Amino acid sequence: MKSFITLLVLVFISTSCAEPPIEKTAQSITKDSILRHIETLSSDEFEGRGTGTPGEQKAVEYLVNQLERIGAEPAAEDGSYIQPFPLLGQVTSNATMRVNSQNSFSPAYYDDFMAWPANQSTSVNVDEAELVYVGYGIQAPEESWDDFKEMDMSGKILVFKNSDPSYAPNLFGGNARLYYGRYTYKYEKAKELGALGALIIHTTETAGYGWNVVANGWNRERFYLKSENDSEKGETAFNGWLTYATSKALFEQAGLDVDAMLKAADSSDFEPVPLQKVSIDVSMDAEYREIQSQNIVAKVEGNDPQLKDEYLQLTAHFDHLGIINTAAEGDSINNGAADNAAGVSALLEMTKGYKQVQSQLKRSVLVVLVSAEEVGLLGSQYWAENPTVHPGKVSANINLDGMNVYGKTKDVVVVGYGRTTLSDLLEETAEEQGRKVVADPHADRGYFYRSDHFNMAKIGIPAIFPNPGKEFIDKGENFTALSDSVADANYHTVNDEINTYWDLSGAVIDTRLFFKTGYRALNAEQLQSWKPGDEFEATRLKMLEESQ
Repeated sequence: MKSFITLLVLVFISTSCAEPPIEKTAQSITKDSILRHIETLSSDEFEGRGTGTPGEQKAVEYLVNQLERIGAEPAAEDGSYIQPFPLLGQVTSNATMRVNSQNSFSPAYYDDFMAWPANQSTSVNVDEAELVYVGYGIQAPEESWDDFKEMDMSGKILVFKNSDPSYAPNLFGGNARLYYGRYTYKYEKAKELGALGALIIHTTETAGYGWNVVANGWNRERFYLKSENDSEKGETAFNGWLTYATSKALFEQAGLDVDAMLKAADSSDFEPVPLQKVSIDVSMDAEYREIQSQNIVAKVEGNDPQLKDEYLQLTAHFDHLGIINTAAEGDSINNGAADNAAGVSALLEMTKGYKQVQSQLKRSVLVVLVSAEEVGLLGSQYWAENPTVHPGKVSANINLDGMNVYGKTKDVVVVGYGRTTLSDLLEETAEEQGRKVVADPHADRGYFYRSDHFNMAKIGIPAIFPNPGKEFIDKGENFTALSDSVADANYHTVNDEINTYWDLSGAVIDTRLFFKTGYRALNAEQLQSWKPGDEFEATRLKMLEESQ
């Protein structure tokens, strides 16, 4: 009997010892460990973590302290945790537009058009400028598509159709919107071609949101990375949007039907259309202020002599909207619990886990906590333009922006599903959890280009952007709709706080999933890659060559 008991003890010990360290470490990620950081970062003490505010500084101090406690090493260029960067805040005033034609008219700012200086000027005065309708305004050799047909656009005001031509499954990603469809691409293209200005025709169908989003979003202080080089500011005087009704009236003055022109843009044979007998005057003033913001950069070094200079990058933005409408009664602090204290907390827990299994890591972990996401992905843009590690040495990026705070799900949504080999690793790991990975159900809205991983993708780094799943476990058949409505109602409001609907069991299993997926990437034989034909594959190959 005694020997039998001894045998059972030995079996128990050997079984316990056989548990992989990664499994044990993953289990240390709990509701309490995630909640602790969320409660702190989303408390009123941090004043909503607005970019360039005392609340942001408090968040920086807290996060640096947490990274030090974890044992993650500082990894900014100066040997600290901090990567500072300057921002320029711009407020536009006195914006006017006049359409000069046989029946001249003056669209109203905010109601009919939005515009702002594109070159950091304090004033814009454009007189009798020619307009050219350029369809989608896309140049994509890989799609055999060129909307400009070698026409000289210098000194012209370019009028764009929003979105991209995704009416066919094999064209521009089918239903999924590519970067060609983003408004930022169109403004960048206008600058590249030496245009004087850029105006995008807004429709709710092509934008995915109403005019109110455009008007309210652009009718406030805008931020830019401060340009020290005047040559980088370009010749483009202004960018803006037109309502559909204003566009219709504008095209009519040129003898054109706006609906026919929008339809014509769907053909690769489209050629630019000058708006004959029409010109516009545009004027506005702008005031600027300079502020400082900062990213936080840390690392957990790997152990393989050949691979430790390659990295898995984790990103999450820690800024939010700060304090707004201080004159109003009641709450004025946008606490940003879900957006993005939850994502930051998950990143910290993953970093702590990698530190605990550091001896098992071949590659290193690069932690980049970015600021200024809410004002235009500017912190991640700055890192991408001033990387602390060559992009060709970064195996992949996992970006955490919003976590599942409403309970366990059978699935996890991935924005950018199937575009990288990292997506395949995530799928394999999810299967081990008895779960599945699904594609973004709203790929037509272009979410892939609306969070910080996008700036990493632009410099070639294979990136995924996980989102909460929708198939809840043990929550009832109507809970998905309920959680979506609560999340939508609280998004970017003072109500983004921990509430009675929260159930962090979902965040726990998702964070464990991302942690274990990252572990696989850290120890994989090869660097992660974009799938063949992806829009970022060419940049990736270039970066890999440069890093050799």
